[in-house]
Amino acid sequence: MKAALQNYQDRMRRVLDHIDRHLDSDLDLETLSSVAAFSKFHFHRQFTATFGLSVHRYVQLARMKRASYLLAYSNALGVTDIAMDAGYDAPDAFARAFRQRFGQSPSSFRNSPDWEPWLVAFGPLDNARSKLMKTFTTDDVTIRDVPSTKVAIMEHRGDPATLGDTIRRFIAWRKKAGLHPRTSPTFNVWRSERRPSSPAAYSTDLCVGTDQPIEANGEEIKAGEIPGGRCAVLRVVGYTDNLEPAALYLYRDWLPASGEEARDFPIYCQRLSFFPEVPEHEMVADVFLPLK
Repeated sequence: MKAALQNYQDRMRRVLDHIDRHLDSDLDLETLSSVAAFSKFHFHRQFTATFGLSVHRYVQLARMKRASYLLAYSNALGVTDIAMDAGYDAPDAFARAFRQRFGQSPSSFRNSPDWEPWLVAFGPLDNARSKLMKTFTTDDVTIRDVPSTKVAIMEHRGDPATLGDTIRRFIAWRKKAGLHPRTSPTFNVWRSERRPSSPAAYSTDLCVGTDQPIEANGEEIKAGEIPGGRCAVLRVVGYTDNLEPAALYLYRDWLPASGEEARDFPIYCQRLSFFPEVPEHEMVADVFLPLK
């Protein structure tokens, strides 16, 4: 029974991976049911029952998420190109759909995103992706001796709903500073829970590794260091927007059973690849729990 369930879930994961890789292609029911090796007459109901939304809506949201990331975090493509990438034949149709979902035109969102409607709109997509998240085991955790890393830090303090604005400023600042993700490592240091009891208590640091002198360029940038030492490391491959399950596994399950003790530095992650440069199922992040 367990093996059959695992096989079923693997087939459904295959569908999500195919969607991620082929957002520019025709993702019809016949194609996707074939990827899953399910009957096309039942696949739609099976998908909806598993993920809580239809195949059509899932694909729409996945395309719109990529479009919104390109608008918010990159100027490489114009709105017309982004509309075509999202599967729309004309910019006007894309603009109507975008405004209906987010309450802003694509151009307005690019200039000044309103993140609360954005978070609400993608809630169903996030929930769907979390349905088949990998279950971690002790075999997934390694202990490494990590070297210390000097970093430039942009702090985010307050409502997590506004984190997107801090990320935009951080990306813009590091572009000016010439600290490209391919050559300068990217870290997030979590100084609070992902959803604290009060949104005002949310706290995280966006960091980029550099030993260069830091030029603030009008931003509040601090110099700091991620200390070296022994760390329990858990690699997450796939959906890395929400790394809380990985952090909870290290804290709640792995640490008590390991006989180890946590060191006096927060749990943090290093992001090794980024959406939409890679499809979401190919994103990689390492979660570090510092140990004594």
